[in-house]
Order: sequence, then C-alpha cells, then structure tokens
Amino acid sequence: MKHPEGDLAESSTTFDDSTPLARELADLTRRRQALAQEQLPLPHDTRVFTVANQKGGVGKTTTTVNLAASLARAGARVLVIDLDPQGNASTALGVEHRSETVSVYDVIINDEPMAGVVQKSPEFEGLYCVPATIHLAGAEIELVSLVAREQRLRTALELFLAQSEEQFHYVFIDCPPSLGLLTINAFVAAQEVLIPIQCEYYALEGLSQLLSNIQLIERHLNPRLSVSTILLTMYDSRTNLANQVVDDVRAHFPEKVLNTVIPRSVRISEAPSYGQSVISYDAASPGSLSYLEAAAEIARRGAPQ
Repeated sequence: MKHPEGDLAESSTTFDDSTPLARELADLTRRRQALAQEQLPLPHDTRVFTVANQKGGVGKTTTTVNLAASLARAGARVLVIDLDPQGNASTALGVEHRSETVSVYDVIINDEPMAGVVQKSPEFEGLYCVPATIHLAGAEIELVSLVAREQRLRTALELFLAQSEEQFHYVFIDCPPSLGLLTINAFVAAQEVLIPIQCEYYALEGLSQLLSNIQLIERHLNPRLSVSTILLTMYDSRTNLANQVVDDVRAHFPEKVLNTVIPRSVRISEAPSYGQSVISYDAASPGSLSYLEAAAEIARRGAPQ
C-alpha cells in the first residue's frame, strides 16, 4: 500500500530549528516524508476490528472513521460498519443514512444481505460503509426475541466477505458506548478489539469492566476475540495530566498501546460537520498526520511474518 503522491509527498525542506514553531514545522515535514516513502503491507486475511469503549466521548467514532480513511488512502479496501444509532460514522464518511435508507438495521433485524446495503464512500477509492439509521435505536429491543441474536452481524458479514469479488483488507465496526446486544454483535463479529482511551482524568475508569466483558464474550461467544490495539486520543502535551495518563496506560498495556498518540485538534473536530474524515478535510494537519501514522502502525503490526 503506497500513499498517493500529493500533500504528503513533499520536497526536502530545511528549517531553522531555533524556535519552537520552526522545530514543530520541521518535525511535521519529516513525519510526512517518512509516511510518503513507506509502502504499507496488506494483510493476507481480512482483519475485523470492533472499536469500543463503554465510556462516551473518547473519540471512538472519530478514530473508526479516520483509521479507515487512512488505510483506504494508502491503498487498502476498507469497510466501516456503523452500529451506532446516531449514525455519526455514516455522516463523516459522506454516505446516505436518512430514515428510509436500507441500513445495518435491515441486515441485523430483517436478514437483508449486506451486499445490498454497502455504500461506497466518496472519501477515497476502496472505502465503503454500511450505514446506520435512526431505526437502529429500537434494534436492542427487537433483537431480544430473535434466533441467534448475538450472531446476526457475524453471519451477515462472513457471507458478504466470502461472496465479495475483491478482498476487503480491513473491517471497522463502530458501536454504541453501552454494552447492549448491538455491541455484543460487534464483539462476536470481530477478531480484534481497538480501544480508544482519552488522555484525561478518569481515562481508565470503566476499562477493567470493559475488559471483563470482552473476556466473557471471548469465553462464551467468540473464542477468537482479543484486545489487540489501544490508541491514546485527545492528547494535550502541555498538561502534566495527559502525560501521566499516557505513562499509566503504557505501563498497564505495554504490548497493546500504539506509539502514535492522537492530539487534541480543531481540524479533527471540524471535519465531520463537512461530511468528511480529517484525512480528506485537511491531510496536512497534525491530527491527520497522527491518524495516518496510527494506521501505518496497525498495518505493520498485522503484517504477515
């Protein structure tokens, strides 16, 4: 997977490193050049991630959308499944998700084939989305009485991937912040869990409960599930607290935490209001660059040995 030439492929530039701003610009340029020169490996088999955190406001949907866009930009075929009734991932990927749109609700509740629901995102070639509509808000109740209620998303996804003419390299499932049947469906459909953790006070609150729930699902419903990736988000290097949270999380999960940290960024926050990921909204911004680097780490970690 190679980054298209363009905003990341910049000519070599020499900066005067005597001021903080100049040093920051020089660092950004070096990082862009390193990404532009790297060819990311493609996984042999489809990697299916559930992006989860029971704590709200940690950048879960933002992370789902921007990692997916980063990998698609680098040449992978990526599918995002929006399992949150708010439909924010669908909005950010620029796909239709008005109430009458055939959506993931129809896949889970009405056995609609996923192939008829997938939409191509205008963001990047190779980026697709299964949208969520407001109907998904009632799905938790409707699922209770259905046969194989925890397995419905996995069954539909496996059939779709098996019948797809071209291989999808990555699937990202964005789920609601509560642990209901929709989130359980997401865990059962995935092999890997990606947990975004906000670099703020109470960051680790509820994490032990989330990990316990994942272990229960691994034991009883999906033995192939594992927490493979933790991504630190909303990082503000100016605060001692943010640095303390980074140190704490790295100490607890040294093998799982990505080296890349996602900074607090106005550009990241603005992008969804334009129906875009930050990768297409402002590819040269520090926030965009960090998501591109995080995606590159994920690709390298899952590369065939």
